Amino acid sequence: MTAATAEQYRIVDPHVHVWKHDPEFPFAPEAHPPARDATPETLLELMKANGVSKTVLVQVIHYRYDNRYTASVLKRYPQYFQAVARVDPLDSEAPDHLSRLVEQGFRGVRLSPAANAAGDWIQGPLMPPLWKRCDSLNVPMTVLAPIARIPEVGRLIDNYPDLTVVIDHMADCPVDRPAELDKLIALARYPKVFVKISHTWSLSRQGYPYLDAQELVKRLHAVFGPQRLMWATDWPIVEAVATYRQALRVVRDDMKFLDAEDKRWMLSKTIERVWPFA
Repeated sequence: MTAATAEQYRIVDPHVHVWKHDPEFPFAPEAHPPARDATPETLLELMKANGVSKTVLVQVIHYRYDNRYTASVLKRYPQYFQAVARVDPLDSEAPDHLSRLVEQGFRGVRLSPAANAAGDWIQGPLMPPLWKRCDSLNVPMTVLAPIARIPEVGRLIDNYPDLTVVIDHMADCPVDRPAELDKLIALARYPKVFVKISHTWSLSRQGYPYLDAQELVKRLHAVFGPQRLMWATDWPIVEAVATYRQALRVVRDDMKFLDAEDKRWMLSKTIERVWPFA
């Protein structure tokens, strides 16, 4: 990317996590967070070094549904961050919790149904009120779901066609089961569904630049178009396999099927359709 091209849009990372070992913000009792911290200051250094201007914080699972640490970071650095909260999907008061979080500045909620029976709540009676509230608040619904759950997510979207829905990490579709991606491709019929093409580094069975996982991206690009796809680092989770820089480079430099306009959307404009920054 030339300097002239870089000046034409700002790169926005729509998926990172922050946490800190701090008694003021205790982790959930059942959580097993890494010994390391993932502070906003470390993140801001990485952003600056890689030309990333803005970032969307996604509430990390270590805190479960206590969003106070993320809220504190959002309050300290509003010029850099937006944030997505978590609410307990088994709590009938989750819609009201979401309303309060939105009042605090959060821009959306994330749900993470497991593949096994523990995630069957995605089909249950508590989902419609939460999705309806998300719709009425006009904030995105972000879903981290395994590919097998995507048809169930689609049935919820059927009832809320005006709700912006973001599917995280290509639904973690295995590269050795490419036919499964058809479940995610089926959601392209909903014009307000977006997909993060993150986790090429996680899904791949090869080294950088993860050409096998790039094949999944190529298929999604052909159906959704760049206007509904977005990159993301998933920092600091990415650092178990790759660097922050590699998570950017694989899209910006090494997806050879993308042209300059594709990258303008996927690194910037698509994200700001969902999370507009000042």
